Amino acid sequence: MTVADPALPRHDWTLKEVNALFDLPFTELVFRAAAVHRRWFDPSEVQMSRLLSIKTGGCPEDCGYCSQSQHFKSGVEATKLMELEAVLTQAREAKAGGAQRFCMGAAWRDLKDRDVPRVAAMIEGVKAMGLETCVTLGMLDLAKAKALKAAGLDFYNHNLDTGPDYYDKVVTTRTYQDRLDTLEAVREADISICCGGIVGMGETRADRAGLLHQLATLPAHPESLPINDLMPTIGTPLGQSAAVDGLEFVRTIAVARLVCPKAVVRLAAGREHMSREQQALCFMAGVNSIFIGAKLLTTANPDAETDAGLLADLGMRPMGVKAEAALADA
Repeated sequence: MTVADPALPRHDWTLKEVNALFDLPFTELVFRAAAVHRRWFDPSEVQMSRLLSIKTGGCPEDCGYCSQSQHFKSGVEATKLMELEAVLTQAREAKAGGAQRFCMGAAWRDLKDRDVPRVAAMIEGVKAMGLETCVTLGMLDLAKAKALKAAGLDFYNHNLDTGPDYYDKVVTTRTYQDRLDTLEAVREADISICCGGIVGMGETRADRAGLLHQLATLPAHPESLPINDLMPTIGTPLGQSAAVDGLEFVRTIAVARLVCPKAVVRLAAGREHMSREQQALCFMAGVNSIFIGAKLLTTANPDAETDAGLLADLGMRPMGVKAEAALADA
């Protein structure tokens, strides 16, 4: 009898199997995830990403976690789409600060035809700097996806947010299928997919398993898989949400690594309220990317000095930096 290699990607995961992973003893789960991680990545490397809000607030969607929705009084004011040079200035600063990837987000329900040329110019300009490019602009059809691909876009982010059974408790203005349709258009345009979700929205472990089961059974796994720990914002429906236990969050990271073994798993929003020890466990469990910079769209993020100290203490280095150079800088 041939035993399947647990590090090889598969797309036939059952929901029962994903739930069983969550139920493993914590140390066994993290051990398995760490072993799979090492098959595909250097565990001492971490990709440094920067996220910029190129159009903030005024979004017509009612995502219960989002401070940018026009439905809620969160104190975030709507702005117009940033000018090209302002975005490129931010990208240059990000690269100078150590970022290898630059992500641009706009608070839109979907990308309009009139905005495609301006966003395409941003992508072209950032790409020319040698940075990996990613945008998140809401729903997308195939024609617009192809236009972004022609501009040189590497990744399109469109999160599923949570499992399908809990989704309507969080969002009512677009369906789960709407999100899956956007992912299909992005894939058909030959753009890599960045897709994950958020924990801490009142969902159960079964809902988190449902999210990861959805990702693991897509026709192709997301190349990028961000996991966000909710940063509750006063004025939003989820502004009083209780935090998810730190070990439960690490379990989510570990299961994500196991079911999508070749994905770059990104520790996204929420690091500001995580301990150094929790972040270290996330790296052990399979995280190999973090977002740097003082802000992620509208939420706080650890400063550069704090991140540099953490990575130095863990013996980790940015992707593409030789170990000798990292030690010399420490």
